[in-house]
Amino acid sequence: MSAVETPWATVNLGIELHHGESFAARSAEDASRAGVAVVESGVGLPAAGIAAKSADNVALVGADAAQVASAAPCAEGTPEAAAFASAEDVLPPEFSIDALVVPGLRRNPRRAHLLVSTVLGKHLPTDPRIVIGAGNRLGDLVREVLGEREAVVLGFAETATGLGHCVSARIDAGCYLHSTRRHEPRATTLTGFEEGHSHATSHLLQPAPAAIFANDLPLVLVDDEISTGDTAIDAVRALHTFAPRSHYVLASLVDMRTPADRIKFEAAAAELGARIDTVCLASGRVDLPSGLIDTVTSLPDPQLNPVAAQPGLYGRIELTWPADVPEGGRHGTLRSDNAAFDIALKSIAVEVNARLEAEFAGRPVIVIGHEELMYLPLRLAADLADAGTPTRFQTTTRSPAYVLDEPGYPLRRGFRFTAPELDPTAQRYVYNAQWPDADPVLLVVIDPPADTPELVAPGGLVDVLTASGADVLIAVLPGADPRALHAGRTFEPVALHGPEFGSYAPEDVSWLLKDLSEADLEADVAEREQRIQAGVAHYAESLPVEFQPDAEYRELFDRVLAESAERLALAVATVAELVVAERGENVVLVSLARAGTPVGVLMRRWLTSGIGRAPLTVPHYAVSIVRDRGIDAVALDYLAHHHDPSSIVFVDGWTGKGAITHELTAALDAYHAAGGARFNDELVVLADPANCVRTYGTRDDFLIASACLNSTVSGLVSRTVLNETYIGPGEFHGAKFYRDLIDSDVSNKLINSVTAAFSTISERVPDAVSAIQRSDRTPDWSGWASVEKVRAEYGISTVNYVKPGVGETTRVLLRRVPWRVLVREADAPEHAHIRLLAAARNVPVEVVPDLAYSCMGLIKELSR
Repeated sequence: MSAVETPWATVNLGIELHHGESFAARSAEDASRAGVAVVESGVGLPAAGIAAKSADNVALVGADAAQVASAAPCAEGTPEAAAFASAEDVLPPEFSIDALVVPGLRRNPRRAHLLVSTVLGKHLPTDPRIVIGAGNRLGDLVREVLGEREAVVLGFAETATGLGHCVSARIDAGCYLHSTRRHEPRATTLTGFEEGHSHATSHLLQPAPAAIFANDLPLVLVDDEISTGDTAIDAVRALHTFAPRSHYVLASLVDMRTPADRIKFEAAAAELGARIDTVCLASGRVDLPSGLIDTVTSLPDPQLNPVAAQPGLYGRIELTWPADVPEGGRHGTLRSDNAAFDIALKSIAVEVNARLEAEFAGRPVIVIGHEELMYLPLRLAADLADAGTPTRFQTTTRSPAYVLDEPGYPLRRGFRFTAPELDPTAQRYVYNAQWPDADPVLLVVIDPPADTPELVAPGGLVDVLTASGADVLIAVLPGADPRALHAGRTFEPVALHGPEFGSYAPEDVSWLLKDLSEADLEADVAEREQRIQAGVAHYAESLPVEFQPDAEYRELFDRVLAESAERLALAVATVAELVVAERGENVVLVSLARAGTPVGVLMRRWLTSGIGRAPLTVPHYAVSIVRDRGIDAVALDYLAHHHDPSSIVFVDGWTGKGAITHELTAALDAYHAAGGARFNDELVVLADPANCVRTYGTRDDFLIASACLNSTVSGLVSRTVLNETYIGPGEFHGAKFYRDLIDSDVSNKLINSVTAAFSTISERVPDAVSAIQRSDRTPDWSGWASVEKVRAEYGISTVNYVKPGVGETTRVLLRRVPWRVLVREADAPEHAHIRLLAAARNVPVEVVPDLAYSCMGLIKELSR
């Protein structure tokens, strides 16, 4: 069938396809240059200048698609590169509806027409590069909607399992899963949904384990066609009931909804209260003549299972495949599986190619996947094509369709066979499976559940195909064991919660830390400092002995907390509201343990309180970041797995000179460069005296009560530890829970005192937020310049020994060997506790009137 040939169903039955719009991914910059407005929802932009019908469009149907593809040069390089990079060479610049689907027929009392895809590789033998290229195009549209956000991709069985996998690969999704209709006794079914019009309705979801799918990341649902949208919205509704998400993307090759369908779809989406975007390669509509169901019913019975004078040959090859590498998405495939998949695929391609060369040299090959097993056979077909074998790809199906050997009709030949698995009385189908003017080998790829006596019995798949004169080679793929996948993916460390770890309530914070409470990590302060400064140890490898305040210091803490609770509450509420205003309501707070953790707890308390705003659901985690070592990558993996990375907001207590701000940016860049998700590196703090962040509650250098003490004001959790003696691969950084200090713990006293002040300051919050939003928030890093000035004036070798601000100066006195303390005013209340600590440790306090901070702590250089 050529581009100028009108489909048989249009000429003879009046089924009309009408093109709507073609869509192609385009960056905002390209769109701006082309004078096209960018759609805010991110849906792919209409490709400019596309007519509803164009003689230039090539209808890629069956062997005609093969002829178009065979003229394209093969890409050089690795098989994977050829499979993907060469796809654009065989695709038209844009797709119209009549280039993507051709009308066919089926005997179904609800729907008598069938839109046969020319790019899916289901009913029509298709160049694998066309199939992959169409998936890439669709994936690009999905990526435009998602931006840099992580997502989970779900392909619909059986038709879109391969297409969904192509989309997932294109956007580098963290997890791909396809629904299945196979009851796998070794797997656990997480949930499922129904599909109304399909020949087989039940969709089961069997991720191994459930956690790879059950999260709150955006969900991309992939199908070959949206007809009315009812199936898609029913699936979203069922999945949303099971595990609600805030964002769904429906991706399909074609979207045939009418205006009425779209109105109904939008109403259903609004009812769910979630954002639902749709993307497609082309939209259109199909006009059906009245009485079509009766007309199709009255047609002569189709002639299936053609028989040749001489039957074809049958062969078999047992492929090798690792048990812990998913062969498809039935039980989920992760980004971390991709490299092993490519290696295993290359290996079986070599096996298959050697067999074909030995027995069928010089003959073209049609690779036939079995029902849901689409992606691996597709990639295998692409590898064979790259190796020089003319190759097409298609699959078997559960769906009966009307076969008619007439020009312009897409299903010219059909086979019906007994299902090899599950119910041996059920029927399965494969269409066309031929190559004009050639004698192809039919390479059928199956997995163990289909490798049964029914496969080769009379009326089975091998029997009906060889009876047609075709030579058939069955390739049996062992496939992955879902139990092995589950075991290999359950290494993820577990978040810790109080009261088992820490004294905060379990809902206040999830600690992404390893419990090192039984480890002997404390060292003498002077000895520890000497090792750190000598470069033989890193400060994060050990812990200082916990400071225990005397009665006078404890009394000072109580007084400071009482006097500053409202000021703290206002700063907490202000920074929390700034975060929501600029990052949206679906945020996840991630505090940098441990100074950031009390602030994260308080921000979460404000956002969930319902005081001055509608209450939000805000998860809060605490993670470790270590100067010169970076942030905990295992914790980032955990966050990316359970949440949309774009929703993560990193929180700290205050800025000193800005070293951790630099560290966070560098660490997140390194994590992304190593293949991890992209996180927003903006640090949010309660106080920013260093002028090095944009989002803060105040830039005053004032006394934050949580800076006065160590673990007894931070949930009884130590500073974090990174020591390879205790922290192995795949484990979080560590920390200790000081259970023995429970009688001295004031962590919840601080939280509750500040929380109690929320109602008092709530009316002042909007003005405080507005004032910061109107101000120049551009970081000028003036704090760092001030530190450099002090370093030079006092002859200090490195800025690491200069700790500016109330919080950092307190840390010097509690954890390090202090040399002296600098204060701007001799008796300022914000550093009263520092003067007490300095007196207790015989540390001189020096007044420096032009100091940029209220105080600075200078660490003693022990080499002097």
